[in-house]
Amino acid sequence: MNVVILAAGMGKRMQSDLPKVLHALAGKPLLLHVIDTARSLSPQRCCVVCGHGGDLVPQRLAADDLHFALQEPQLGTGHAVTQALPVLDETQPTLVLYGDVPLTTSTTLQKLVAAAGKDKLAVLTVDLDDPTGYGRIVREQNNIVRIVEQKDANETERQIHEVNTGILIAPTTHLKRWLANLSNNNAQGEYYLTDIIASAVADGVAVTSSQPAHAWETLGVNSKVQLAELERIHQHNIAHALLEQGVTLMDPARLDVRGELQCGRDVVIDVGCVFEGKVELEDGVTISANCVIKNARIAKGTLIKPFCHIEDSIIGEAAEIGPYARLRPGTSLADQVHIGNFVEVKNSQFGSKSKANHLAYVGDATVGERVNIGAGTITCNYDGANKHRTIIEDDAFIGSDSQLVAPVTVGKGATLGAGTTLTKDAPANSLTVSRAKQISIADWQRPVKQKK
Repeated sequence: MNVVILAAGMGKRMQSDLPKVLHALAGKPLLLHVIDTARSLSPQRCCVVCGHGGDLVPQRLAADDLHFALQEPQLGTGHAVTQALPVLDETQPTLVLYGDVPLTTSTTLQKLVAAAGKDKLAVLTVDLDDPTGYGRIVREQNNIVRIVEQKDANETERQIHEVNTGILIAPTTHLKRWLANLSNNNAQGEYYLTDIIASAVADGVAVTSSQPAHAWETLGVNSKVQLAELERIHQHNIAHALLEQGVTLMDPARLDVRGELQCGRDVVIDVGCVFEGKVELEDGVTISANCVIKNARIAKGTLIKPFCHIEDSIIGEAAEIGPYARLRPGTSLADQVHIGNFVEVKNSQFGSKSKANHLAYVGDATVGERVNIGAGTITCNYDGANKHRTIIEDDAFIGSDSQLVAPVTVGKGATLGAGTTLTKDAPANSLTVSRAKQISIADWQRPVKQKK
């Protein structure tokens, strides 16, 4: 099939310079949600009709499988689809979607495609308790004969609760002819795509319909209020799916997944957690409250304590992280590693059973197994121009308040005394101390503040 996605609207009610379809839902542009759903149908051609924002939409979402067409000026939905005709395959039917309707499921669209077959026009409709603002589906003897917009509807037609979602599929050869015959003689002065229904009836082309499993699949975004409402619907759906998989959510209403979250068995997630990108939580992982985790893999039995930030990191089994720890990109922790409160790790690898429990910075470092990094320790990895690496071998003990000035190596089993500033390699199985000699001055008097 062909897919045409209408994404030219300005979205004045969004009160933003950003094109409406580029506003994010669950961390991803509205339009990209629609494109990804379209891709799941394996279309032969997919054309996005842009308008407001100029080249910004194609620049943000350009891909080899997408065509872009410009609608300028914007004269209605029928006019918008017309702009896509040059890139469509006339031998295939055309499915029309909307860039600001992000939650339509692939299953619903497959049902619509099946209803259309090869020669029918199929419209996605939905029954609403309050149909105000929507085009009404007008039927005669249960057959769809036309769609009338709210502003053009008479009093009887306004009582109809079955409404048009705008999503439809039609044979492209017919669609091309129907679009050419559209008129803008209506209250809005626009070329309505919905007017092709009457053309199909006149041509003897069967008009059928299908309905989604859920009304929220057809909801669009015209304001920040509606965007927030759809965000909560989407997050509720994600939370419900996780619960069905057996994940324990302390409060399903306080979870945000802005990407892909994969969970094993007996995973527990506390309130206020945000997951971005691709996150994998293996069996028995616990994520405590108010953590932000992006593009990470966390192995079995690991505990992430509250208020941790983890990005582009790999964490081994039975590790303990936090509270208030930050793992930056390039961090890889082996099994049973402990990273404690106010510890930051960047582009570093920790061997199994190593720990940095308090107030430390470990950057650009290779840390062996069973290493203890004391409170207040930092790796001085940046000389103002270049980054350098620190190597700490197995079983080393780094005393509190030490500075390791890279590039430097701490040998296997070495000990650094507290307060050491290490500028040369520390030999294995030795104590290295670098500090001023301690002295005490008897009878020393503190200065006294002078009176003015």
